[in-house]
Amino acid sequence: MASKKIRQVTPASELLKKLGVHLDPELLVLALTHRSFAHEAGGIPTNERLEFLGDSVLGLVAAEALYLEYPERPEGDLAKMRAATVSQRPLAKIARRLELGQYILLGKGETRTGGRDKDSILSDTVEALIGAVYLTHGLEVAQKFVHSLIDDILHEAADLGAGLDWKTSLQEICARLGFEAPVYENAGDGPDHARTFTSTVIVDGKAYGTGTGSAKKHAEQEAAENAYRTLKALEDAKLKKNA
Repeated sequence: MASKKIRQVTPASELLKKLGVHLDPELLVLALTHRSFAHEAGGIPTNERLEFLGDSVLGLVAAEALYLEYPERPEGDLAKMRAATVSQRPLAKIARRLELGQYILLGKGETRTGGRDKDSILSDTVEALIGAVYLTHGLEVAQKFVHSLIDDILHEAADLGAGLDWKTSLQEICARLGFEAPVYENAGDGPDHARTFTSTVIVDGKAYGTGTGSAKKHAEQEAAENAYRTLKALEDAKLKKNA
């Protein structure tokens, strides 16, 4: 038990080495302070304001990179590519690559319910760290820092096709197949601080896909992805039959 506790409070220098930037210790602690920990500690400041700032910096850097690198892509594609890069799931992937979960300051309840591996908490902490880097070093260094985090995902997004926006892609394939527009049935479970949503996609009265997530929109995207893959197989089979 003791060794696990030591692992969770790994020295800040180890994290900063992974990030490749210097941050004031107090600012780093703030960037890692989840509201569940702050509440249990008597209402100390949380990382939410830094998260707000980091979200804006991240969006700007990603938008500029896409604008400059893909001059032939229309605005709609660029918006989808940005969303596929800076949304919760890819940011959580970045956090796991950094093993960020072990450094986050969480309350006991959130820790018990697996908060160190929740997409929402991991992605919010990445944004808070971006905000901290911006406050410390300004836009130029923050820009380099963001690129070090997202460049691989940014380039992957350019080749995602339907995966740029599963809900839109599902709507389009439904139209091609002559089906009604998809309808999402959503349900939430668990306490407010650890809520899990389940979404089911209904097309022409039939369930074609389900998904789960810590937010309704993420559950819907996963459900849409599963439904799209099912309908794409149906569409391909029809095209092959008619060939």
